[in-house]
Formats: sequence, C-alpha cells, structure tokens
Amino acid sequence: MALPRTAMILAAGRGERLRPLTDHVPKPLLEAGGKPLIAWHLEKLAKAGFRDVVINHAHLGGQIEKALGDGSSWGLRIRYSAEGEGQALETGGGICKALPLLGSGPFLVVNGDVFSDVDYASLELQGHDLAQLLLVDNPPHHPAGDFFLHQGRVQAQGQPRLTFSGIGVYHPRLFDGCDPVAFPLAPLLRDAMTKGLVGGQHHEGYWLDVGTAERYQQLKTRLGHGTGNHA
Repeated sequence: MALPRTAMILAAGRGERLRPLTDHVPKPLLEAGGKPLIAWHLEKLAKAGFRDVVINHAHLGGQIEKALGDGSSWGLRIRYSAEGEGQALETGGGICKALPLLGSGPFLVVNGDVFSDVDYASLELQGHDLAQLLLVDNPPHHPAGDFFLHQGRVQAQGQPRLTFSGIGVYHPRLFDGCDPVAFPLAPLLRDAMTKGLVGGQHHEGYWLDVGTAERYQQLKTRLGHGTGNHA
C-alpha cells in the first residue's frame, strides 16, 4: 500500500456553466457556507495529514494565488502550477504539467468543483496500481456512469456502472511519456485498466459536482442549514 503525501487541487476550469458568476471570480473562489469552495478542500487536506498542496489555475488564476497565498493559514505549503489565462490543459495535461511539483510518490488529486464528505486520508494505492479511483452513485445529470467496480478493481466495461467522483490517487508512472499539452485523463486510466492497474472504492456518502448554478445553489442551501460542515 502507498499513502499519498502530496495533494493537487484542479482549479483551472473556466466555469462556463456558472457564468456570469465566474466572469470576474474564478470558480474555486465562489463562496458557500461562508468560505470559498477551495477552502473546504484545504481544510480537509490539512485535517487528513497532508502538508504539501499543488493548485493549478488558468482563468483569473492570480486571484486564487492572492486569496490563498502560501497556504500557511491552513498549516499547508501551497505551490501553484500556472497554465496561463485561457490556456487550461484539461485534467491530464494539467496534472502532467504539475508533475515536477508533485514528487516521485503517489499523490491525491481532487477536482476543485466537487464537494463531499470523503475522508482524504482513506485513499491509497494498492500494490503496483497506477491509480485508485473514488466512485459514487450516478447523479441525475450523469445517469450512464463511467466505470464498473468489481471486487475493488475498476474496469472500463461492465455493469452496473458508477460515476468517477473527480477524486483519486495516482502514481507518476501513469503519466510516463506525457507532454504538458491539453489532454483528458480518461484515456490514460482506461489504458491502465486494461492492464489491471486501477483500483477503486465506492463512496456512498455525500458528493456533489458543483458545476452548474442550480447545483451551486443546492450546496449553498445545504451549508446554510449547517449540515455540510463535516464535508
């Protein structure tokens, strides 16, 4: 088993479906429950024992760096992987570009626009795996799911399917040979699945993709009622 020591928060998305809210504020800095969305992740990472965090950014990234600084407010050391205004590299490319900051061991990656009660300390690589994915029940906006989970192994084919939560642990070898250009993560994962190198677990607790104005309002309502502070 390999426990991740470093975490990466993906924060480079433009937030098109949340416009006009994201025209002048990057999506990770939208507030819910009295604090920016990304601050919830930072608090959880610190609580789980992480100390080094890498954050990538593109759209209005300077605001993110100004708001979070060096991470000392959370007892963390934050470093930034700047992709340039309008130059977001997608998930695969964003992680590939950040590899020099992530070290030689496994690392946790969290999509900045998901919200959950997942315990980040519970995620680890098994054996020689290249990835450990956290899967959730299919939400209404993604009923077909993404992958099949069977006895702790994730497969590209099979039923019933679950949805990838946007939370996973990866080994740098998953990205061998990659270039820091825009490309998705899924093809790398599917290739590793064919080799039996992807594990997974099913999270049955709270999880929300805060990708639209409607779901953002759902989260604000939840936190406003004081039921989401454990996330």
